[in-house]
Amino acid sequence: MIFWAPFVDLQVKEIAHELVYRADREHRSVFLAGSFNGWSPSSWPMKGDADARTWRYAAKLAPGRHFYKFVLDGSTWITDPKAVRNEDDGNGNTNSVLDLLPNGMARPGKTGDGSVNTAALKHVQEAPWVNWDQGRLTLQFQTLAQDAKRVFVVIQGKRTPMRRVGTDGLFDRYSADVPWDRKGAVRYSFAIEDGGATETWVAKGGSKDSPFTLDPKLFRPILVPNWVEKTVLYQIFPERFDNGDPSNDHSNKVAWDAKPEYYTFHGGDLAGVRKHLGYLKSLGIGTVYFNPIFEGPSNHHYETFDYFKVDPHLGTNAELAGLTRDLHAGGIKVILDGVFNHSGTGFAPFKDVIARGEASKFKNWFFINSFPVMVKDPPNYRAFYNFPSLPAVNLLDPDASAYMLKVPGFWERTAKIDGWRLDTAQDAPMEFWRRFRKAVKGIRNDKWILGENWGDSSPWLKGDQWDAAMNYPFRDAVLHFVAQGDIRATDFLRRLQANYELYVPQVSRNMMNLLSSHDTPRFYTLCKRDPKLATMGAVVQFAWAGTPSVYYGEELGMEGERDPDNRRGMVWNLAKPDNPLLQTYRKLIAARRNTPVLQSGAPVPLEANDANGTASFGRVLGEDLAVAIVNRSDSPNEVSVPLSKVPARTFKGKQFQDVLSGRRYAPSARGTLSINLEAKGSALLVPTRPHTAVRANSVRHDRLGSDLRSRNIRKSRSLEAQ
Repeated sequence: MIFWAPFVDLQVKEIAHELVYRADREHRSVFLAGSFNGWSPSSWPMKGDADARTWRYAAKLAPGRHFYKFVLDGSTWITDPKAVRNEDDGNGNTNSVLDLLPNGMARPGKTGDGSVNTAALKHVQEAPWVNWDQGRLTLQFQTLAQDAKRVFVVIQGKRTPMRRVGTDGLFDRYSADVPWDRKGAVRYSFAIEDGGATETWVAKGGSKDSPFTLDPKLFRPILVPNWVEKTVLYQIFPERFDNGDPSNDHSNKVAWDAKPEYYTFHGGDLAGVRKHLGYLKSLGIGTVYFNPIFEGPSNHHYETFDYFKVDPHLGTNAELAGLTRDLHAGGIKVILDGVFNHSGTGFAPFKDVIARGEASKFKNWFFINSFPVMVKDPPNYRAFYNFPSLPAVNLLDPDASAYMLKVPGFWERTAKIDGWRLDTAQDAPMEFWRRFRKAVKGIRNDKWILGENWGDSSPWLKGDQWDAAMNYPFRDAVLHFVAQGDIRATDFLRRLQANYELYVPQVSRNMMNLLSSHDTPRFYTLCKRDPKLATMGAVVQFAWAGTPSVYYGEELGMEGERDPDNRRGMVWNLAKPDNPLLQTYRKLIAARRNTPVLQSGAPVPLEANDANGTASFGRVLGEDLAVAIVNRSDSPNEVSVPLSKVPARTFKGKQFQDVLSGRRYAPSARGTLSINLEAKGSALLVPTRPHTAVRANSVRHDRLGSDLRSRNIRKSRSLEAQ
């Protein structure tokens, strides 16, 4: 039996749904935050009823499973007291669950029953449902969960099986890749089999002869800077890297190795970074990401006073320009931290509002509740997480938006930076980020735009806003399996792959894969100072798809609890050649920078043994394969990695070398890699020929770093003489 499923009106439209919170006391504000808005605590305000206790938000949401909370008075997050179900997200948080299904989807799917629920089928011609990357076209398709036995994409009568790549419990997502040179149009449809002779064709019109059409002249694939997946990031908190110029120190500076506090200064500056250019180059990193350097009152500089001026305690605009030139000369790119959705109270427009009140021409730049404006707790203006020192900026105000959009151009002219990391980016309006992208890409198309968001960043990664996001879900998976050991190997690989599948491949390869940051405890501390676990985390970080990001001192084994303890002064006496962790990082960085399959390969989960605590995954690019293997157990294990999930051409007749130990391995005739791993041991196997180049390049990097360091010493002495 064959029946048609015309697809014109089957794109699963949004559903209107009102969320209601009934409070037991009055609140100044209630916001709705959830997976549908990037967990923004300030973008979806709920409207209060006349009783001042009932708050409502009329949402339009896509069918599916949504997670949410209410944010009370800008700072208190609670689950919905009336929620049908709350669920642990696996990261120590509990969220309310909302399942939305349109009419016709009440019946659960059942594989093999000969029936397919056509109301749940979905395919739209936009990312990530349609994507082009590395010469291949990727098509995705949705069915009701457990409702199909097999799904195919059909092109010119040829069926290509689609693989199930994810499910949220309500819908299953399928994906298939086919070659496409983008020279001619592609016409395609979908076929579903579900037992017996039943077959469902899904086409654009109403028959298999009326397929979807993809015109290369009209199709615009998502483009991201291709250098990002090839680089290694190094995050520097400038006030804590080194004190290179004592003359610009803050009046309440403490000792370099003093315990960090929220309001103390240690003296770090741009001159301190310049002192260690040779170290950065010899380490092999390709990009430096600086936490904010613009003028502001705090050691972290997220309370921006002047977006066009380097803070005097860190240096000058000219010093930044010179430092950037020298980093570029050493092959290192520079990313700056931009704080656009809130400012500091010393920001000139906000000071004008304080001084002039309703007469200020800047009053619409902010969200003022009442006049006069007073910096107090609680503030009478909207502020980031209700902190009085961080007034929120109205980025939809034309003048405020125009002002902020001048910032990228100014720093391009001043220092020729290579990209922006966007602080608390989920809190800013998407329309502003679309304008921001045009401003940045209009300068140079390969500049990188990296948004801070701690969850699913799909809404911002469709090619019109950011290029990538800080990949905290990746960190969570590594944290729970490696550092804490509280999830199984199968769950670990599932989390990694599910996170990868959230985005189109070129975006996933652009994601900032981090283990530590200025906002988290240091990974080495979370590993309870176990160097084997720290190494294991680093192996996964450098082997998985995405751009590895090393938080300053992470390569040395620096420790630190929650902010501000994670912002200790750099422990330079750990930067010794005999530091085992530093040696490990040098090897991993060199391998990453010199092995194309580790940069651009697709990840493939290979083996997960929950009983032994072992896991392995591969990266595949053309004819090449790399394999990461970890043993999380407290006992040694012989791990046999089946290679049946990767093309035979990537391993047959080839040898692999472990980046860490240097040992060589060859797959068996049956396509199995066997390796003995010590307790909490790990290995990263790369093709032998590229690894030989890795070792040679590592030596060359050291020599170049030494040359650069000597050059900077001579330059510094010359400047002093002047």
